[in-house]
Amino acid sequence: MKNRNNSLILRIAIAIIFITHSVFGMFNNGINDFGNLFLNQIGFAPLGVPIAWAIKLTHLFGAILLLINKYIKPVCILNILILIMGIILVHYQEGWFVVGGGRNGMEYNFLLICVLVSILISERKMQN
Repeated sequence: MKNRNNSLILRIAIAIIFITHSVFGMFNNGINDFGNLFLNQIGFAPLGVPIAWAIKLTHLFGAILLLINKYIKPVCILNILILIMGIILVHYQEGWFVVGGGRNGMEYNFLLICVLVSILISERKMQN
């Protein structure tokens, strides 16, 4: 039962993060800006905006699936891959710290990846 409760807490926490980041970007033009002003500029043109939307929709629908405890493994793996690409393309060059000792670094993505791995491990233990 302990693993189930830990997994539930982590699934709720990361779902809240993914939903808020996705929905906020949908209504403040952040997703389109990310696609146009960043992804297109680093070589993904003309697919920057569709890629940005695919990322945010993956976060949004993945969050819903985490909340209803469905398709946990593919949701975690897809989001881990997105977060790793975020580190490679955006955050690594900014260093470790998101705030404080730097700006826009990779520590936040690292933490989210650790949470998703923990959810995967908890789900695997419950299946065995």
